[in-house]
Amino acid sequence: MTRIASLSRKTSETDIIVTINLDGTGQTDIDTGVGFFDHMLDAFGRHGLFDLAIVAKGDVHIDAHHTVEDVGIVLGQAIATALADKRGIQRFGQAAVPMDEALVEAVIDLSGRAFVAWGISFERPMLGEMDTQLVEEFFRALAGNGFFNLHVRQLAGHNAHHVAEAAFKSVARALRTATTLEPRIAGLIPSTKGTL
Repeated sequence: MTRIASLSRKTSETDIIVTINLDGTGQTDIDTGVGFFDHMLDAFGRHGLFDLAIVAKGDVHIDAHHTVEDVGIVLGQAIATALADKRGIQRFGQAAVPMDEALVEAVIDLSGRAFVAWGISFERPMLGEMDTQLVEEFFRALAGNGFFNLHVRQLAGHNAHHVAEAAFKSVARALRTATTLEPRIAGLIPSTKGTL
């Protein structure tokens, strides 16, 4: 089974192309024009073991908001496309990732229902040229367009870079577990409803 998707989205604000292989080895090729965001997406691909290519051109002369949110939209859609009907997946994933003094936990259910519970705060407003508020915006766009339930909570930490990086890595690792194929239910959909 090939679980690869390539999607694009072009608006007056952004032009984005995303390719993801859910069964990759963590190879990434990222260029969004927002340095800190590139760093986080690289970590997302590597720790999720997703082969991930993202090229985004956006109105970053205004700020990074449209680019970050729209990448989340297209990446979420690509994940949903690659998962298809979700036969044989583990469905649930959980990971807690430390980054020095920071500790962030992510829990995912690939339920087909979009919901985000966000429990992270940042002690400073910017990470490079990226507003820290955009970390939440990215994950809301990702889960909303990937149609999954996502809980992210900060258990410890004060360094904004560490907290953000722990969030991206924990979500990636939780998603890696949730999307993994479970041989014991090969061909079956992991739901009493028979659909996700």
